[in-house]
Parts: sequence; structure tokens; C-alpha cells
Amino acid sequence: MKLLEGAVDHGGSLGRARALFPSAVLPFVDLSTGINPHSYPLFDLPATSLWRLPEAVRGRELIEIAAKTYGAPSAGNVVAAPGTQILLPRVASLVRPGKALVLAPTYAEHARAAAIAGHEVVEVGDFAALADADLAIIVNPNNPDGRIIERDRLLALAAKLCAKGGLLVVDEAFMDVGPREHSLAGDVGQGGIVVLRSFGKFFGLAGLRLGFALADAPTAERLDTQFGPWAVAGPALEYGIRALADLGWQDAMRASLVDASARLDALFGRFGVRVAGGTTLFRYLSLPDAGGLFSALGERGILLRHFSGRPHVLRAGLPGSEEEWRRLESALADWASRREDRSKGQKQ
Repeated sequence: MKLLEGAVDHGGSLGRARALFPSAVLPFVDLSTGINPHSYPLFDLPATSLWRLPEAVRGRELIEIAAKTYGAPSAGNVVAAPGTQILLPRVASLVRPGKALVLAPTYAEHARAAAIAGHEVVEVGDFAALADADLAIIVNPNNPDGRIIERDRLLALAAKLCAKGGLLVVDEAFMDVGPREHSLAGDVGQGGIVVLRSFGKFFGLAGLRLGFALADAPTAERLDTQFGPWAVAGPALEYGIRALADLGWQDAMRASLVDASARLDALFGRFGVRVAGGTTLFRYLSLPDAGGLFSALGERGILLRHFSGRPHVLRAGLPGSEEEWRRLESALADWASRREDRSKGQKQ
């Protein structure tokens, strides 16, 4: 479909959405990301977080809380960075250039980052094939379909790679809402594993740019030295420290997201759209007319995530307000009605 040739490579760009759907009803309901629409509560930042360079003591406090919250062996296994995106090529550079295998389909930036680091990159669909890699990359839970690889399988792969000097990278950007028993955060001390954790998605504060790499202590130190002092901005330090320590908010939010994702499944189901997977922050949709649904909703100011090369699937995030839920329901009803009219016309 020609319209989809202009679809954005990543979700969340409203500027590109306006170019793609110039007549859309505004404001856009942006369901193109997996970012929580119910962010951690905003609070008044200390003025010093903006006036002064970040204090080293606050940085240490952040990684100590992150280690405890994520289940890393110690703070010495955690590196804080201005978002996980900036970590990707640095982590890929931890092993000398060789064969990088990415379990696909998945987040496209991993392949790009590995190529930047000098690796020959191949995307594979078979988990077993990753054993041949020098650098193996897995997103768990996977973006966009929510696929889960069990912890014991990941550990067995990590052991094989480590024995030949390789590295397993597991991007756990959505593990805050995933089955945490399959996280490798607690296993990074054994070496040969780097786990990435994203702050902005679950806490709904992507603009802060905060993320973490978890690894054995020598690898964590090697990564940390690449950033130097003041890698994490003062406001991100303050929000990271408070939000990661707020376990009550996290538990309540996980329960709320379960309810919201079930509501979204039911809404799509009413109009014949199959939910084929996902997490509680995004749903993975499969339908023959994915392009038609993407366009119909886009024209009504509702932006889903389309994937070039996969014309039959879409990803949908969660509406953030009752008004957004109503707009989505109305747009789906209009799309379904038009689809039914076309079907009747073809039968006559």
C-alpha cells in the first residue's frame, strides 16, 4: 500500500504522523509506542538538579536502588546511562567484530548498533541458531510480539557463548511488565551476559532519557568509563531514585496495566481484530487488512505502529484517557462499518 511507504520507522513521531495524515483530527492519539500513558507522578525537582552538575553521591544512590529493584547482584554490576539507546553500540563493542546474530523480528536498532560496532549482522528466527554467534542479541519480552525466552534456555546459551569469548545481550526493556522469573538480571555476575533495562517505558517518562546496563563487575566498569562524569542529568537522577524505590506504585501500576490491556483486547476483538501477542504495555495485532486499519485510524488521528516488511501486523499501545478510549472505539466502529459495506458490495 503506497501510503504505508511513508510510515515511520519508529513509533512516537507526531511530526511524521502529521505529514503522513495531514487531514487527521488533532490532537493525535498516539498508540504507536509501548510507553506507559500513565506516567510516574511528577513532582517538584530540587532547583540544584538544574543549576548544578549532577553529584556523584546521587549517581551512586541511583545505581544502588536500580540494583535492588532489578535484582542485580550489586551496584557494581549496574551502569546508568542517558537511555538504553546510547548503550547499544557500546555494548556491541564489548566483543571484537565478528558475527552478530539478532533473534528477529524485533527492535531494529539492535542490528544497526551491532553494525556500527563492526559486526557482520544477521537476523535469525531460530533461537538455536544464536549459538553460532560471537554476539547474540535477544529482546525479552520481545518487541513487538511479546515473545518470551525462558531463563534456563538463556543461561545455557550464555554459557556456550562465554566459553568461546562471546557475549549474550538481553534487552529487558519491557521486563517491568513481563514474567520477571525469566529475567537474567540476577545472573549477570557469572560473566558473558549484558542485560539492558529501560526506565522510560514502564514509568512513562521516556523524555528523561534514563537506562541501565547490568553486567559482571569488570564489564560494568569498562562501560562506565566510556561515559565519564555526569552521564545522567540531574532531573533524571531525581526521578530515577524516587520512582525505582517506589515499589507500591510499581505493583499498583502493573495491576492497572493488566486491566487496561484486557480492555484493549476486548475492544479490538469486538471489531474482528485478532490480538496475537504483546505485553500489558502494547498489543500485537494480526489481520489481513493491517494497512487499511493503520490508514483508517491514522486519518482519524489515531496512530498505530506499522512495520515495513510485515504488512499483516500492527502494534497498539494503551489509550491514556477515557476520551482516547472513546475516539479509538469510534474509529474502529467506522473502519468495521466501511469494511462490511465493501464486503456487501463485492457480493452483489
